[in-house]
Amino acid sequence: MTQVPDPEAPESIDLDRPNAARIYDWFLGGTANWAIDREFGERAVQTFPMIKTIAKSGRELLGRTVRYMARNGIDQYLDLGSGVPTAGNVHQIATSVNPDARCVYVDNEPVAVAHSQILLEREGVADRHAVLHGDLRNPGDIWPRALDTGVLDPKRPIGLIMSGVLYFIGREEGAHEMVRKYLSLVPSGSFFMASHITLDGVPESDGDSRESIHEQYKQSSTPIHFRSRAEFAEFFDGLELVDPGVVWVSEWRPEEGESRNSDRMAADPSFSGGICAVGRKP
Repeated sequence: MTQVPDPEAPESIDLDRPNAARIYDWFLGGTANWAIDREFGERAVQTFPMIKTIAKSGRELLGRTVRYMARNGIDQYLDLGSGVPTAGNVHQIATSVNPDARCVYVDNEPVAVAHSQILLEREGVADRHAVLHGDLRNPGDIWPRALDTGVLDPKRPIGLIMSGVLYFIGREEGAHEMVRKYLSLVPSGSFFMASHITLDGVPESDGDSRESIHEQYKQSSTPIHFRSRAEFAEFFDGLELVDPGVVWVSEWRPEEGESRNSDRMAADPSFSGGICAVGRKP
């Protein structure tokens, strides 16, 4: 059913279909979402009650990986598919380690972009951070625009982040080629962080509910695509994997942050269905 136009909605926002960035915001307890997104989220929770907890574990992973990169000399970041800003944004985590850290956010969802800009202006850090409205699937457009902000120095290592976004890009859309292009543009010493969802090694008893979520997302403007662990590992070809390599989300360096895993994920990290890795460009 077509939604009644909302005068407070950013220009060009699609309110006819739920959107991943706004749904994820709802999962995390945010307010940058509309009725159509909340309805979708509530149905997802009914299908798979742990989905909110899993979403939060992905956000915590982002914090741990950025903290690790910042402690290892990375002071500038390109966050692709950054989503709606919530607690623990990249620039906030990075500046907690290095006050001079910089970040460019990129998202194709107008709500995410508008709220990111408001956050940066409110915090008074818009001179060191920027947000772009664009499609990360087009490096030829995103990369020069990111540099045009003046925030990033292409001669120094960059933290390239694709947290919880690659599974919205289908195989036919050339996801691996896209990642390779970005990695060819960043200088030696840069880090690449990504996370993904998979059915590999996930308890079979949960398979049906995950497939149901898969089908539900087909009704949104942002359908999801599962990849095998091997397919995910291909994104890191040519990079030096940071220990512990490709692992379940909750297993990636828990010492880098406060662990708030649910009892279920603590007992069985595979339950999240989320895998991740960080690699360094030689």
